[in-house]
Amino acid sequence: MLIVMSYIATQAEIENVVKAVQDMGYRAEPIPGGERTAIGVLGNEGYVDDTVIRDLPGVQEVIHVSKPYKLCSRAFHPPSSVIDVCGVKIGEGYRPIVAAGPCAVEGEEQIIKTALAVKAAGADLLRGGAFKPRTGPHTFQGLREEGLRLLALARAESGLPIVTEVMSPEHVEHVSQCADLLQVGARNMQNFDLLKELGRGRKPVLLKRGMSATIEEFLSAAEYILIGGNPNVILCERGIRTFETATRNTLDLSVVPLIRELSHLPIMVDPSHATGKRSLVPPMAKAALVAGAQGILVEVHPEPEKALSDGPQSLTLQGFATLMSDINKLNVFLGF
Repeated sequence: MLIVMSYIATQAEIENVVKAVQDMGYRAEPIPGGERTAIGVLGNEGYVDDTVIRDLPGVQEVIHVSKPYKLCSRAFHPPSSVIDVCGVKIGEGYRPIVAAGPCAVEGEEQIIKTALAVKAAGADLLRGGAFKPRTGPHTFQGLREEGLRLLALARAESGLPIVTEVMSPEHVEHVSQCADLLQVGARNMQNFDLLKELGRGRKPVLLKRGMSATIEEFLSAAEYILIGGNPNVILCERGIRTFETATRNTLDLSVVPLIRELSHLPIMVDPSHATGKRSLVPPMAKAALVAGAQGILVEVHPEPEKALSDGPQSLTLQGFATLMSDINKLNVFLGF
């Protein structure tokens, strides 16, 4: 339920409504706006009787929100959120950002060479996996703590903020000491204990859509983080599993404008995991930006043919520089 206060409602009237909601056994979440305040009612598992609320002084309207996600919806939070990652602004009104780097950190020379190259080409963030959830147990699982150390070294060398994946609640505090943006991978989108732990902090979170997740499930996963108190969530479409086998996944670009209608959270796109093919990454990255994506996540490796993880979908350093040149031209056309 969403309680919309009158634009002339006093602070005392707002506090009185909050108390009334709490007396009913629910959580009240004031949402200040440019002209008026709204109050979200959280914690209900079904219909909330608004009889006690609707006639209170200062109340203009009571809206019943039936969807399982509330805090991330436009109904609860009409203005678009902008997430700040070490000075890099991600969201409406800002130039789409680019996060680039290898799927996995493999060594010091590899990650620093990549970091300096993507920085020179115009990337905003350095991505790289230290902890790698892989489908097969015999594949490279990442350097773990050593990978975090190397990412910190690459950040010091390049000046780029770091985005890397966190896999379990126990790792959140440790990974947060290195990462500037914590990534939740597709396989962990519904790792609810992890989402709850991320909600207890304030470190920005990049939440990837699960490979078979509906939009409602995707936004409900984001809700777990927001309801914990962390508003700094960025959504990421990375392709979904369909009957098609010609590409690694099926890139659902319709989700970009749809998410921007339904939610105030920024939305990025990962064309590398979505397609699985190096040749398809540049056109789909540009298509994502035209669709309204507020950032893209691209895998880049100095020698993709030798990569320990996802080499076929990784751009070369020169290939990334060419893509960035094209993106810069596209951004001019898009008004950035």
